[in-house]
Amino acid sequence: MMKKVVLAYSGGLDTSIIIPWLKENYGYEVIAMAADVGQGEELDPLQEKAIKTGASKLYIEDLKEEFIREYIYPTLKAGAVYEGKYLLGTSFARPLIAKRLVEIAKKEGAEAIAHGATGKGNDQVRFELTVKALAPEMKIIAPWRLWDIKSREQAIEYAKERDIPVPVSKEHPYSMDRNIWHLSHEGAELEDPANEAPDNVLLLITPPEKAPDIPSYVEIEFEQGIPVAVDGKKLGPVELLESLNTIAGANGVGIVDMVENRLVGMKSRGIYETPGGTVLIKAHQELELLTLDRITLHYKEVIAQRYAELVYDGVWFHPLREAIDAFVNVTQRTVTGKVRMKLYKGNCTPAGISSPYSLYSEEFATFGEDSVYNQKDAEGFINLFGLPLKVQALMKQKAGLK
Repeated sequence: MMKKVVLAYSGGLDTSIIIPWLKENYGYEVIAMAADVGQGEELDPLQEKAIKTGASKLYIEDLKEEFIREYIYPTLKAGAVYEGKYLLGTSFARPLIAKRLVEIAKKEGAEAIAHGATGKGNDQVRFELTVKALAPEMKIIAPWRLWDIKSREQAIEYAKERDIPVPVSKEHPYSMDRNIWHLSHEGAELEDPANEAPDNVLLLITPPEKAPDIPSYVEIEFEQGIPVAVDGKKLGPVELLESLNTIAGANGVGIVDMVENRLVGMKSRGIYETPGGTVLIKAHQELELLTLDRITLHYKEVIAQRYAELVYDGVWFHPLREAIDAFVNVTQRTVTGKVRMKLYKGNCTPAGISSPYSLYSEEFATFGEDSVYNQKDAEGFINLFGLPLKVQALMKQKAGLK
């Protein structure tokens, strides 16, 4: 019986030529799997293309809701943003895709899993660490680390020799990854950080200069850190994110241009479009400022950075990530309320927050006359809080130190 391999398949150049390469070099029956994480029309031609290219079958798995509930929402609740800018769009999609690859491989009795990630990127790590965590016995094949193809031009030539259609667009020559959370762009002139990204890079978001001259307002309702409604209308996860993508994208919100530190040791420049995600991250942050006490909020900010690194590095299925989730879920018990956001030419700012668990008290915070706060109490507090500084200063005077 012919041995089987399950391939993470997108229909792009790389995974298209991997199918015949696996058959020619390993003699495998190739089973392709395409994950629908919200990339839209890209999936439409895949069934016919995969079979024509040599796959024995193609699984198209609708993972959109699982993606949002089990990967996006935990990261949103954690407040995790990598290096202060990247909202982790590709990072947390990869472990979900790899998890489904493992499930199909076990169902089909396959001995190996293959992917089209290059040896220079982060995705190879994310795919393979997930496989190791969920199926340590499974063989992993990464053609870009094995074959003689060294460039895109050679890959195109390999495809043409086997009559495989080559999806190349001169109008948009960038390497892209798309899902319901974001769209990333790398390559071509973007590889030089000195080059400003042209407006034609953007496919989801209207350039801020061309966005409407009148701001849009959107109200998001959260329950224990999870968004559940937009403008008073209860929505499921997919519909909610799609609606925010539309309104935020139209107002130029969610563009990130950054040079990031890849896990594999190099820096890379990317343009990320995350319209709805940007609104959710900012709205959730505003609600936490209203409902979390100072000590918890500040410690959670430390945890958020570590969480972002775990997600970026591909160790989603790690005990530490699960342990941080437990901490985060406790903090989210009171992160319930409504946040109104103002969207205007790329800006996303709060325009009103309310919560039944608000820790803000106008009675205490007012600059007017009040009867609940004795301002004289501040003198003793400052004396005690500043005592270490005073003792240190006295020591320096005594010792003649400057």
